[in-house]
Amino acid sequence: MNLHEYQAKELFRSYGIPVPAGQVAETVGEAAAAAQALAGNVWVVKAQVHAGGRGKAGGVKLARDIAAVAAAATQMLGKRLVTPQTDAEGLPIGRVYVEAGSEIARELYLSLTLNREKGRIALIASAAGGMDIEEVAHKTPEKILSVVIHPAAGLQGYQARQLAFGLGLSGDQITQFQSLASALYRLYLDKDLNLVEINPLIVTKSGALIALDAKINADDNALFRHREVTALRDASQEDPMERRAREHDLNYVSLDGDIACMVNGAGLAMATMDLIKLHGGRPANFLDVGGGATAGRVTAAFELILSNPRVRAVLVNIFGGIVRCDIIAEGVVNAVRKVGVKVPVVVRLEGTNAEAARALLQKSGLTITSAEDLTDAARKVVALAKKGRA
Repeated sequence: MNLHEYQAKELFRSYGIPVPAGQVAETVGEAAAAAQALAGNVWVVKAQVHAGGRGKAGGVKLARDIAAVAAAATQMLGKRLVTPQTDAEGLPIGRVYVEAGSEIARELYLSLTLNREKGRIALIASAAGGMDIEEVAHKTPEKILSVVIHPAAGLQGYQARQLAFGLGLSGDQITQFQSLASALYRLYLDKDLNLVEINPLIVTKSGALIALDAKINADDNALFRHREVTALRDASQEDPMERRAREHDLNYVSLDGDIACMVNGAGLAMATMDLIKLHGGRPANFLDVGGGATAGRVTAAFELILSNPRVRAVLVNIFGGIVRCDIIAEGVVNAVRKVGVKVPVVVRLEGTNAEAARALLQKSGLTITSAEDLTDAARKVVALAKKGRA
């Protein structure tokens, strides 16, 4: 689950991580009032969306008077922001964050995330912070510094100092960096985060280190322990279909293809999508109904994938280990009858009660194409989808 910048900065403040003064606003009037309440004569108006690259997309505006703050808020609020990290429709801007301007001498990068290769948390830094950090990582990876943190020892002072030296910090800045990094690590652990990122972490002209931006991604699997974090969820920033899937405890991710997939097991779902691509098709989604699927959940899953207007064919691929194939078949039949499916459906069922499931599908009288194996299923659904596009 992602947080907005203003929410992340509130968490930063509670852990003693320095951030500029700022206020969130939902209307143009609130934005103007926020600027008046903040000290200084330069402000930054930032669109609050769950995506990076806001600056290049026009979602971050510098304002030198109250009228300019109001104008920037007017341009953003109620609109949609398209960035390199969104789809073509972009994300809705329901709030802006008005922040006091900062005197920037240098822009750095700092983040904490899990190094999956080593199974440990990594503290990552770069002296080349700012809007082009992804390009820096791609073209000049030697500019990205990192240390891996031992879970028993925690972040050590020498590790923080090692990165501080690598960033070219000196004197009191090293002490500031060590304190900031330690606070960031405590936040990461306390709230069970997947990612906490500051880009840029600025060095001001007076030598102070300040988090000019803040990005936090919380682990969905740990949210039950953190109701205060769960309360920060902004459903308007999430895919509507993914939101509906979560209500039924379904693992669903929207994609841009036209072949809907319903599979049990994340690994099998990935393999299914790979085979669809291999045979010239484009998956419309990732959907894992899970090992404990019921007929009701399968019906909900089928209705969900068919609500996508781009879908031209459906592939149901089930291996009955924990889940019974006949329960899946019952759910498919119920959903097809309820929704009134107008696109081809290909079903491949193997495992527990597979024969009973096939018999149930055959007796249903519905137009459902059976497949002998996964390759056969992929070929058939790709062919049917192509006919649907014609």
